[in-house]
Amino acid sequence: MLKKILAGLVVVFVIIQFFRPDKNVSNDETYHLVTKYTVPDDVKDILEVSCNDCHSNKTIYPWYANIQPVAWWLNDHVTEGKRKLNFSEFTKLPIAVQNHKLEETIEMVEEFEMPLESYTYLGLHKGAKLTDVQRKLVVNWAKAQMDTLKATYPADSLVMRRRASAPSPTN
Repeated sequence: MLKKILAGLVVVFVIIQFFRPDKNVSNDETYHLVTKYTVPDDVKDILEVSCNDCHSNKTIYPWYANIQPVAWWLNDHVTEGKRKLNFSEFTKLPIAVQNHKLEETIEMVEEFEMPLESYTYLGLHKGAKLTDVQRKLVVNWAKAQMDTLKATYPADSLVMRRRASAPSPTN
């Protein structure tokens, strides 16, 4: 019985190898962050190594991304990361959203929420783990960009508008 179960698992494992998600490799940089914002080389290097795989339109995939179900997990991870922040489409966003995304970047990096621990544990992407110096560089850069936006745009244009709340149901 155990041999049949193991054989069935092997067959399923082989079959799922043929169902692969699309890879995130467009690398369209028309609206990339660097088209509008000054990004020093040291910060650009940090973003490329530690952020862009999940937060841009170009992921450099590790070898294990070719094995299912890991590829599905990575695809979900990249899709979610791009949904929250996509440097490749950053300048498409309204200026208030850009300002807010810079603010969120500062918060996530300062609070050690980025890069995700799941991205760096087991040494799978140890180069993405930020040192304290790298964290400070990214935070200071993002703050400087926010200062530039404040000096360039009217204050009310940098504030995220609250969405109108849905009317409460009446009985």
